[in-house]
Amino acid sequence: MEIMTPQHGCAWITGASSGIGAALAEELARRGWQVAISARRDSELQAVAATHANIHGFVCDVTDRAAMAQTVADIEAQLGPIALGVMNAGIYLPTALPEFDPTAFDRTFEVNLTGTVNGLAALVPLMVTRGEGHISLVSSVAGYGGLVTSAAYGASKAALFNMGESLAMDLKPSGVHVSMIAPGFVKTPATDVNAFPMPFIIDADEAARRIANGLAKNRTHISFPRRFAWFLRVLNVLPRSTYVKLAGRFMKR
Repeated sequence: MEIMTPQHGCAWITGASSGIGAALAEELARRGWQVAISARRDSELQAVAATHANIHGFVCDVTDRAAMAQTVADIEAQLGPIALGVMNAGIYLPTALPEFDPTAFDRTFEVNLTGTVNGLAALVPLMVTRGEGHISLVSSVAGYGGLVTSAAYGASKAALFNMGESLAMDLKPSGVHVSMIAPGFVKTPATDVNAFPMPFIIDADEAARRIANGLAKNRTHISFPRRFAWFLRVLNVLPRSTYVKLAGRFMKR
């Protein structure tokens, strides 16, 4: 599978007005990419775009499928074909049980899962027609197994893992590479709400460097910090009752 470079086209990152998305936009821009970024908040989006001449803002809500299709058309009209698409837009709404708020699940899946599908619906047919491209879905180590306060968030991220792996198999014959990104704890506005210990937490710039390095090597699974990611993966091979007991003890609320 050919590795996508700036010579193949531009990069598109959703959810790039802050956090990992914004940091990744700047990292890819430094590596020579023309970078299209999208998010709902125009002022924050333009602030990120102002950091580099080769970052370009396109305001869009990932939950609006028609708007996502138009955004992709606008990006390609202005910057050329999208060679690298990073479906990063996501939200984290902690589940404050025992009170059960089903709207937290509705909104989380609308943005994290359906928002990703809307990006794929716009991008996949174009890449398949061209016979090349790289799409990366930003999941989380929370998708490996349940974690405290993450009933909605973790479920959406687990779904992205399953969907991404299936798409990687289905799209390989078309020349389109699909990868999954699984960050651990990254200091962003989303994690600032956490009231529990966050082991091995890193800043967004470091996360962006690790993601960009993995994308440049066509890795199918990019996870970090490595020790934390492997710890959770090992925990998840244990019997489920043991996993729930140990994971709950490791990250108490």
